[in-house]
Amino acid sequence: MPLTHCFSIEISHFIVYTDSMNRLTRRPLTVSEKIEARIARRKGDVYLRADFGEFGSYNQVGLALRQLVREGKLTKIGQGIYARAGVSPLDGTIIPANGLYRLTEEAFRRLGIPTGLTTMQQAYSEGRTTQVPTGRVIGVGRRVRRKIGFKGASMAYELV
Repeated sequence: MPLTHCFSIEISHFIVYTDSMNRLTRRPLTVSEKIEARIARRKGDVYLRADFGEFGSYNQVGLALRQLVREGKLTKIGQGIYARAGVSPLDGTIIPANGLYRLTEEAFRRLGIPTGLTTMQQAYSEGRTTQVPTGRVIGVGRRVRRKIGFKGASMAYELV
């Protein structure tokens, strides 16, 4: 039966649609539809796998997140860390909606890891150097073993 109209009602956890005979039909939201609804409501660009734990089992949430990555609605930037996706204006590929530095800052804030300026960023802002920082290094307040990156470009960490 082809769907002619479809709209979601998050409160009741059902999708109501009309089928080919114009009958109203209800079905429960899938895990990936619940995740999409939460992403649409949230303002941030970084999502942790734990944000969606109440929607299903660990495997169900993982499958739904992988499906959203395949569909181009999310990008994976680290283990258990996903970012809102957008389309590159240059070549039309799927990329994170924000820069890697800002996504890393937001991810660390969500994970409770303190961040700050690197020594190079401090020197540049104080006028001690004219060398512009690359933006691929972020200052952290404690040891971090997580790798955050996208398509071969990853962030480096400096203990500050």
